[in-house]
Amino acid sequence: MPALATVLAVFLLSVGMVRWVLGWLRRKQILDLPNERSSHSLPTPRGGGLAVTPVCLVAWLVLAAVGLALPGTPWVVAGAAALLGLSWADDRFSLPAAPRFAVHFLACALGLAALPHQALILQGLLPWWADRLVALLGYVWFVNLTNFMDGIDGITGAEAASVAAGLALLAWLDGRPQAVLPSLALLAAALGFLVWNWHPAKLFLGDSGSVPLGYLLGWLLLDLAGHGHLAAGLILPLYYLADATLTLLRRAARGEKLWQAHRQHFYQRAVRGGVSHSGVVLRILAVNMLLIALAVAAGRWPLAALAAAGLAMAGLLAHLARLGRGAA
Repeated sequence: MPALATVLAVFLLSVGMVRWVLGWLRRKQILDLPNERSSHSLPTPRGGGLAVTPVCLVAWLVLAAVGLALPGTPWVVAGAAALLGLSWADDRFSLPAAPRFAVHFLACALGLAALPHQALILQGLLPWWADRLVALLGYVWFVNLTNFMDGIDGITGAEAASVAAGLALLAWLDGRPQAVLPSLALLAAALGFLVWNWHPAKLFLGDSGSVPLGYLLGWLLLDLAGHGHLAAGLILPLYYLADATLTLLRRAARGEKLWQAHRQHFYQRAVRGGVSHSGVVLRILAVNMLLIALAVAAGRWPLAALAAAGLAMAGLLAHLARLGRGAA
């Protein structure tokens, strides 16, 4: 019953808040204008994160207040709130990279400090200090790749919902109710946003949504890994990890400016090849359902599950690349 009530309440609040923010963005003419690197053709309000992020943070604080959230949740909410403010300023004024990354590192360090001290993300393969350093670098990368990947209608809402659903299921199977409801809150908020962001999108999430969402999801993934499920923590977000990382490596090999906006992600190439935004997202969702099943299986067969997830991801990326072959 608490799970159903949480999902319903957060979903309805998300839908309503996004509707209100959409009207405000339209009145203020805060629009994302199409350019040569865009995957949309019409000016569209940007700033859905001003609704989705506060809904998530309020939900987590309420759950923490009644003892149904993970210890350390208030610190993570504080980090996400700081990222919300920074990212909204970046949405509006395009802040320099150095201060943005500095705040990302500080927020991620705060999130790691909020995890149990004894939790080893890499399962004891490294000393504690090295474990935390690698986890910090991975956390910062995950926050940023979530932002990088938010390039077509529905993709980040669908990815966040998929990962959150997998996190909730694994926490329930693991007997950790304090991790179930925060995951379900993220799932419900993402679904509420998708009501407005599914193709053709009425508004975009913006950095104010994608950066804090990546931060909250990343924290739950680190918590999952710290409880002995590293393989599952890698499998659930594997599409975003693979597409963003491989695209970055390809661009670096060509000597391109890595911080410059582009349309070279696998999903963007498929859209440029003529597939609709929703058609691409539905393909990703189908593979994400398989990833959730493999994350569950990783509890018994971690190496086999990782190998199967890698094969599934290679197949999806090859399929998206084939769909985009010949695109301008």
